[in-house]
Amino acid sequence: MSEGASQRMDAFTSLGEPVRAALSDRGFETPTEPQRRAIPPLAAGKNALVIAPTGTGKTETAMLPVLDAIVRSGPDEREGLSALYITPLRALNRDMRQRLEWWGETLNVEIDVRHGDTTQYQRGKQADDPPDVLVTTPETLQAMLTGKKLRRALSDVRHVVVDEVHELASAKRGAQLTVALERLRALAGPFQRIGLSATVGSPEEVGKFLTGDRDFEIVEVDVGSDVSFTVTHPEITPEDEKLAGKLATDDEIGSHVRAIRDVVRDHESTLVFVNTRQTAEALGSRFKTLGEPIEVHHGSLSKDVRIDVEDRFKSGDLDALVCTSSMELGIDVGRVDHVVQYGSPREVSRLLQRVGRAGHRRDEVSRGTLVTSSPDDTLEALAIARRAEDGEVEPARIHHASLDTVANQIVGVVMDEGEVSARRAYDLVTAAYPFSDLDTETFREVVRELSKNRLLWLDEEADRLEKSGGTWQYFYANLSMIPDEETYDVHDISSRGQIGTLDERFVVNFAEPGAAFVQRGEMWRINDIDDEEARVNVTPIEDPSGEVPSWTGSEIPVPAAVANEVGEIRDVAAGQFESGASRAAVARDLRARYPTDAATLEAALEPIERQVEAGHPVPTAERLVVEGQARQVVLNSPYGHRVNETLGRLLAALVGQRTGTSVGMEISPYRIELEVSSRASARDVVEVLETTDPDHVEAVLELALKNSDALKFTLAQVAAKFGALKRYQGRERFGADRLLAALEDTPVYDEAVREVFHVDLAVEETADLLDRLRDEKERLTLATARERTPIGVDGRSSGRELLVPENADASVIEAIEERIRNDRVRLLCLHCSEWEHTTKVRRVRDQPECPECGATRIACLNPWDEETPAAVRADPDERDDEEERLVERAYRSASLVQSHGKQAVIALAGRGVGPQTAARIIGKLREDEADFYRDILEQERQYARTQSFWD
Repeated sequence: MSEGASQRMDAFTSLGEPVRAALSDRGFETPTEPQRRAIPPLAAGKNALVIAPTGTGKTETAMLPVLDAIVRSGPDEREGLSALYITPLRALNRDMRQRLEWWGETLNVEIDVRHGDTTQYQRGKQADDPPDVLVTTPETLQAMLTGKKLRRALSDVRHVVVDEVHELASAKRGAQLTVALERLRALAGPFQRIGLSATVGSPEEVGKFLTGDRDFEIVEVDVGSDVSFTVTHPEITPEDEKLAGKLATDDEIGSHVRAIRDVVRDHESTLVFVNTRQTAEALGSRFKTLGEPIEVHHGSLSKDVRIDVEDRFKSGDLDALVCTSSMELGIDVGRVDHVVQYGSPREVSRLLQRVGRAGHRRDEVSRGTLVTSSPDDTLEALAIARRAEDGEVEPARIHHASLDTVANQIVGVVMDEGEVSARRAYDLVTAAYPFSDLDTETFREVVRELSKNRLLWLDEEADRLEKSGGTWQYFYANLSMIPDEETYDVHDISSRGQIGTLDERFVVNFAEPGAAFVQRGEMWRINDIDDEEARVNVTPIEDPSGEVPSWTGSEIPVPAAVANEVGEIRDVAAGQFESGASRAAVARDLRARYPTDAATLEAALEPIERQVEAGHPVPTAERLVVEGQARQVVLNSPYGHRVNETLGRLLAALVGQRTGTSVGMEISPYRIELEVSSRASARDVVEVLETTDPDHVEAVLELALKNSDALKFTLAQVAAKFGALKRYQGRERFGADRLLAALEDTPVYDEAVREVFHVDLAVEETADLLDRLRDEKERLTLATARERTPIGVDGRSSGRELLVPENADASVIEAIEERIRNDRVRLLCLHCSEWEHTTKVRRVRDQPECPECGATRIACLNPWDEETPAAVRADPDERDDEEERLVERAYRSASLVQSHGKQAVIALAGRGVGPQTAARIIGKLREDEADFYRDILEQERQYARTQSFWD
């Protein structure tokens, strides 16, 4: 018997004759590797986690044994739903239905889809006459569990397939799903659980997440040998200079666009992955300008637009799609023969998921090109590519004991059963793996909070939970654990079609009639904004100067292991440079380990060579380097986003406490930049690092977090999930500080702190790092440099949005100047505290002074700022910390206005420009007024990108 026939027998002999016949009709010659290894245990009814790349037949791997079991049961035994196929994106449902429809028709198995957009008529049909297999989403399952007819149908479920389980394992919506599966088990009895996952670094954890830590098998297909990467930093050519002129951008960005275009032209069908929707739109608009058959695809485009570009790409009308993370999942766009990643993908798992979309013909390698933009970016991409080829993938970071999820699911259990004992609800929730360690007292605190918010009724004596007047409304308003973000629909009034959505923050901060912006890679001018309908009406225009919209979304964090390897590359290169090796020789040695070309490596090594030549220590995972100049202190720490965020917050809090001043902070995976007062220095940073007790890290951070915007923002989102805030009630309308004071001693506050620690910080790893600094036996050392170093400065260029031109053109500057001069500001005299006046910036005198007392100490405030005047007038002995902060900010503003007059007022009128930033803008002493407005615009763009973390 041939090897192929043996494989076929191994995989398919456990399936019944009807399914084997259908396989022959479908042209399945031999099984794919996942099918060969997973079908036998699945056909035997075992729980399993199947880990393999997208496009390797994972759907059929899971569904063939399920369909076989349904066929074997016979039509007479199928009264309700036999199987659920749960997928995290509604976009996948359309694709899934198309792929499963043929199997259903051939095997006489009814397959249907249900999600938020399913019509009421179709839902009614499904409840009255359930299909055999239902493709649905985690959120729709929540709603299904509460319907009378659907509960009867769900009681027959024998198989549940969870697709893209790696995506759910690290999210609260996944934690919510695990409890829903336990609620389903209470209704239907034990059922088979099958998880389909891309490559993850912690298969055991993901398997426990899927099954509730019951018996399961892991079927993992190694992808390291089936992927190939090339990392390139394009050199600037004469063609790029011409392209830059045509695209109204700089030569470097011209080289990026040209490099990506050339890769696309060399292949038939290419996915170009970027890390943000802003970059997708900016890059897409460049290709539109060049007339390339390339379109944009991301989650803020309308469903019709996405389907249109998917179909055009699939049919070959488009050569490429510029896309974001949503395309990592299994949306069917036909065959992809190459993947471009623009900028470092930040994570190994992300790179494997993205490049894994290419190829997949039998024995074909998936190939990807990584186009980088700076030395940091290049070294990071090299480390990730090497780790991907060697299968060194990050573990899934499961949300253990997220209390707002517990609150949400307690209400779900009450909705299921109407009346339930607290003990039964506790047992159901803790049967799910993420909540297995939840103690009874914490659970009771959550129940009491829900009772206080009138979301259920608690009978403490009988230990029973019952529905209250607010139960039904809360539950259906909170089917999803994804935080509510207000969005505006964008409509093209010339075609009357919807083209996409914009976040409320972008609409509030930028959008106004006449403003131009980029979406779908095209330019649009705003006609009008309907706030009641949350709608922006636009018309298409030809204008290269539009703003790239901002969309809510956190930055992809670079793991410590990846950043550590960048430090290792630096260390190896530095040792060779110290021995007299040339840059070409060092690059040649590194190419033996990393997939790139000599020119790319030499460009990335340039700052390291200059660092060694200047005699500065080179920062690595075993040598942190502190450098300082004037009010800038930088800790070079190649430990990734989360460790550096933790370390940065710790330093800002303790250096600020030590010197009695506030400390500004900006972090990257490789450095922490601190802006300090004249009272602080690099020495203070060194002393804090050397003397802080690692055991105190968590306590110091929680204290520092109390006044942070990140905690207040998270607290508002968590409060909404606990029913402590009405749906859509934003923190601006309630007051973040009042909310914090009201909820500080509740499980709502505890969950907000837990989430910030889980998502943004790495307390244990940071404590370990400080411990190693104190231990003389450890190799971790701390070095200093008395000036800014080449490596320390390199990060300044690596974090900017490369596709947004640094210098806006004259028409944009003119528009910004006109807008600011017509903006309103509130002037407040700090000498007499009596006079305040709201007026337009253009009406402010060159040197403002108080008409009451003649003083020139005039603070410039936002026109809606009612709190600062009240704080200024309050008794100094009775001001709280927040009022003291407002007063200090007002005095900084007044000092600027006193020194720089109307120029300070103009700077302070910029959106997101505070006194500290305004002072920096003014301090540049720009001779060209246009450059002054460009600096304001750059700060406004920075603020728009980070506004979710600011009040």
